[in-house]
Amino acid sequence: MEEQGTRDIVIVGAGISGLSTAVGLQRLGIRSMVLESSDKLRATGFAFTTWFNAWKAMEALGVSQHVRDLHDLLQGWVVGHISPGNPSKEMLFPKSEEYESRCVQRKVLLEALADKLPQGTIRFSSKVVHIELSGYYKMVHLSDGTILKTKVLVGCDGVNSVVGKWLGFKNPATTSRLAIRGLTHFPQGHGFGKKFFQFYGNGVRSGFIPCDHNTVYWFLTHTCTELDEETNQEKLKEFVLNKLKDLPENIKSVVETTDLDSMVMSRLKYRPPWELLWANIAKHNVCVAGDALHPMTPDIGQGGCSAMEDGVILARCLGEAIKLKGEREDEYKRIEQGLKKYAGERKWRSIDLITTAYTVGFIQQSTGKWMNLLRDKFLSSFLSRLLLKKSHFDCGRLVS
Repeated sequence: MEEQGTRDIVIVGAGISGLSTAVGLQRLGIRSMVLESSDKLRATGFAFTTWFNAWKAMEALGVSQHVRDLHDLLQGWVVGHISPGNPSKEMLFPKSEEYESRCVQRKVLLEALADKLPQGTIRFSSKVVHIELSGYYKMVHLSDGTILKTKVLVGCDGVNSVVGKWLGFKNPATTSRLAIRGLTHFPQGHGFGKKFFQFYGNGVRSGFIPCDHNTVYWFLTHTCTELDEETNQEKLKEFVLNKLKDLPENIKSVVETTDLDSMVMSRLKYRPPWELLWANIAKHNVCVAGDALHPMTPDIGQGGCSAMEDGVILARCLGEAIKLKGEREDEYKRIEQGLKKYAGERKWRSIDLITTAYTVGFIQQSTGKWMNLLRDKFLSSFLSRLLLKKSHFDCGRLVS
């Protein structure tokens, strides 16, 4: 086994939360090492909608303008029933930073964040298999036999987090719902304008969101037992088109045009919010962020946005602890207090987002007669406002 030198901070996972944390630390003058199990950056899910809180985080991380330049500003959304004969409702966004929304391609965001890091910060093909204590340090064992010694260990390694398991987290709960996502490219332009189209009913929730003039991201969530992780792409597309058969032709054409390798399906998972009441979000010099902390259903579009919040707040709390010089024991105590502060800031925010997302998903995909009537007549506008309300969160600057 090869033991390398001591690192100040090792971050496991080069996803949105991991790279956001690394960039935040770098902007504070603190180097970190990011371990990624894959051999390249992974953009699972293709794209996600960004709201006010995400843009505040991107501004703190220095990538907001680059990402804005590559994605269209959404002007509003159109919400309708998936069955014919039900009029759609349209809501235009006020021209205010509080309503800034764009559908951002994950690959673009990850590359923008990675470009802010010094060469060699991300160590690819580095799978963590074991974590052990060593005094004030953690020893991180990789699958290739390498051992890394670090003052701080941050788990941003997703829903099946190795670091989360070390902290005592249980596996996330799996819902009965699945999500099928796709990204469609139109060389001559898609003609959708700049609005978020969402359809629901009959146990289905689906959305179509332009990223730019040529690209549309779409999704469909459904409670289904017909499909599993092994289902081939042709059957997935056939399933989606069947569920959307009553929608306008221009909407269905987005799915029809999607390349089979630009579709993905997954079961929706979430962290039961009560687990976070007593969980160790941080313990000594170890913590978790992003999906390792708060996996949630996608119903309020806050998974990626809140992961960036995590990164900025964690970098700020760690920066305050790491930048001060002193004896190792004193530094360890400052790190412990910094991570405790981070955990305190993220605990209730995470509980709130997980709970709201699950509740909104339950209401929107209900097939019960009375719930459908209540939702269609009274709740649709409320749910839209609720989504915007949960995004009105400012993570603050890197230096408090």
